[in-house]
Amino acid sequence: MYLLAFVGACFLVAMAPGVSTAVILRQTLRSRGSGLAAALGNETGILLWGLAAAFGLSALLMASQVAYDVMRVTGAVVLVVMGAQALWNARRGTPPVEVEAVAGLRGSYLSGLGTCLANPKAAVFAMSFLPPFVPAGQNVPLTLATLAVVWVLVDTVWYGLLIWTVARAKDFLGRPAVRRRLEQISGVVLIGLGVRLVLDAR
Repeated sequence: MYLLAFVGACFLVAMAPGVSTAVILRQTLRSRGSGLAAALGNETGILLWGLAAAFGLSALLMASQVAYDVMRVTGAVVLVVMGAQALWNARRGTPPVEVEAVAGLRGSYLSGLGTCLANPKAAVFAMSFLPPFVPAGQNVPLTLATLAVVWVLVDTVWYGLLIWTVARAKDFLGRPAVRRRLEQISGVVLIGLGVRLVLDAR
């Protein structure tokens, strides 16, 4: 029963729009492959934070204000840079989808991974989200690691559906004027999220 409750909670968390959603959608606008690569990068980061929570590493980050602030500023810089790139792409016109699909998969993966790992709130969330679902009497590190894997699988399903939906609207979203406008919107959103992250207190 606790596992079903956890899966339901994971879906609710995944559906809440945030930094990861913005990054994955922006990459999906380039190509389905780029979106999937960004999603896999994000899930790699989620898994690492989940395992860190399982073995107490996230607690070290939460205990160190300096480490937390360094990661917070780093994450903000990453988001602002990505947002600026989106605005620049909108200004000069985005390259053909086929070119980005071939040349940018590694970059898309790293953008998803880097955004997740550079967000200290992801570590804090993992530390607070996973433990309540550990049944009494269970091996805590092992159960937390298992829950982290389940969390990643649920996230992957949700983002896969999201990417598929956006890709289905490719004919409309692929129009140069629409792509330019969406790049502008994603750029503003990413910069806004970056500013919010650097200003947020713990």
